[in-house]
Amino acid sequence: MNLFRKIKEDFLNVKRNDPALHNTFELFFNYPGLWAMFFYRISNTLYKLGLRFLPRFISAIGQFLTTVDIHPAATIGCRVFIDHAVGVVIGETAIIGDDVVIYQQVTLGGVSTSHGKRHPTIEDNVIIGTGAKVLGNITIGKGAKVGANSVVIKDVPPYATAIGIPARIINCENKNSELRHDMLPDVNKEIFHYLIKRIAVLEETIKTGNVELMEKEDHELSEIYSTFIKSM
Repeated sequence: MNLFRKIKEDFLNVKRNDPALHNTFELFFNYPGLWAMFFYRISNTLYKLGLRFLPRFISAIGQFLTTVDIHPAATIGCRVFIDHAVGVVIGETAIIGDDVVIYQQVTLGGVSTSHGKRHPTIEDNVIIGTGAKVLGNITIGKGAKVGANSVVIKDVPPYATAIGIPARIINCENKNSELRHDMLPDVNKEIFHYLIKRIAVLEETIKTGNVELMEKEDHELSEIYSTFIKSM
């Protein structure tokens, strides 16, 4: 797909992803993420031609106008939507697939200063929530979701959800593209409750000496919270 076709796709993609868009005129004033992609498309094309200063200069202009920092050497697919956009950073060796949604304050960064691949690979149809930090040469699998303010430092399997600091993987094969933060479990809270209940079982066993009851209740607790224990 040539440069102009990609830019056209970026503009059309906003209409598909943002219900807040009421008319085409708003695209030119209210969508810094769209214009960040516009500057990136141009700078990336020039970078691939072997130029270095001009692409970085164009990228700097785009960063000044949109507050989005995308290195011109990054590889970004089609129909990538950066919603609200403020404070987004995409590193030099980052690779982003098609139909990815990125919200504000997201960082696709590195964890070292060594040369080579040091930024994340984001596969198709991924959603990265507000404030998330995806760090290092890791892969976020197709259709995966990253919860708001999560810090991801390990691979995320396809269609799984990563939440927390550091992010833990919730092994759900949910291919629904919507990221519902109100539906995400609180992993730390659930494990904390598990520990409190287990202590209560142990205290009751010490008082009564009923080992059989302890084994039964302990087994039930382990069954209920096994998913959360594994996520650690």
